[in-house]
Amino acid sequence: MRVALVRQRYNPYGGAERFVERAIQALEREGTEVTLITRFWESEGARRALIVDPPYAGRLWRDASFAWAVKRIVGKGRFDLVQTHERISGCDVYRAGDGVHRQWLDNRLRSAPAFERLGIRINPYHWYVCAAERSMFEHPGLRAVICNSKMVAKEIRQHFAIAPAKINVIYNGVDLDHFHPARRNALRAEGRARLGYGERDTVFSFVGSGFSRKGLGAAIDALAQTGRSDLKLAVAGRDRSTANFAAQARRAGVGDRVAFLGGLDDVRFVYAASDCFILPTRYDPFPNAALEALAMGVPIIVSSQCGAAELVEQGVNGWVCEPDRGEVLAKIMTQVPGIDRPRISGNARLSAESFGIEKMANLMIELYRALSAQATGTHGGR
Repeated sequence: MRVALVRQRYNPYGGAERFVERAIQALEREGTEVTLITRFWESEGARRALIVDPPYAGRLWRDASFAWAVKRIVGKGRFDLVQTHERISGCDVYRAGDGVHRQWLDNRLRSAPAFERLGIRINPYHWYVCAAERSMFEHPGLRAVICNSKMVAKEIRQHFAIAPAKINVIYNGVDLDHFHPARRNALRAEGRARLGYGERDTVFSFVGSGFSRKGLGAAIDALAQTGRSDLKLAVAGRDRSTANFAAQARRAGVGDRVAFLGGLDDVRFVYAASDCFILPTRYDPFPNAALEALAMGVPIIVSSQCGAAELVEQGVNGWVCEPDRGEVLAKIMTQVPGIDRPRISGNARLSAESFGIEKMANLMIELYRALSAQATGTHGGR
């Protein structure tokens, strides 16, 4: 089977890109011929990469020019199935790893100050993305949507005229050997030493890019509100506003309790050093980092606007909070030092064991085969 995966750019610290890379490896082990259509991808996982890099100025034309170029390639019928991870109409399959942009805007408008709401409403980029999203979901050529959480599946049904039978929930997969409690035990002392935190400290790990959307501001506020000097926060990920969040931590009096680590090729030492993973996101379809933490036996705190909340049993393997509620989050954080760590660690690992990368790949292959059996053998008319 010849499958094309479309992803515009590779960010080695992005969860969606790590998913694509692992998916490529798993699919190829099953005998699927995978070609990645992308502007830029520097990775061993992309042995067949078709570089498509038309010129652009600004992010609107960046997305629009790439979509136009991809449609030209897809229209030539070189592939049995085309799965896009970008909002491009006319492809067979869309993986909604970035969720629903319209829903994210709705969430943001509810909590943003007036000047920011105005900026969102007049921004032509948001107009373009919302229009591209509707065109893609309601395009007759779209045969299947892969959602990485039930939350996203529900949002798609709410916002778009799409046949429910096209919507499939296939959760993200995690490498259960790479992220394993045994590795956490082996790396814990080293990780704490690298962070400069003591064994008696309770360490929360925050892993992800896009700090504002993922709720880092709320995590810093909550850390300050706990009033406990033994609670620490380790932040891994790249963001253009890192300096602003570091300044927020200093103003809140917790500058010496928040470590900004930047982008990391291997985040396992961060999970190993932590007692709990925290991501009080304003909107996140399903962060790989939450699944990686669970796989290493680390309980998680995520918001109700995060797809990973579907895996959480309150107080058993983690906690669910509301976004932008620092005082509520602070109460949850103060519970963590007193937890039964061996019990909750075991529960965390157990909750991840049903989400192995191979299982995810097998579910995708089953979907591909079902679609291939229905295919007419042509991609004309896209």
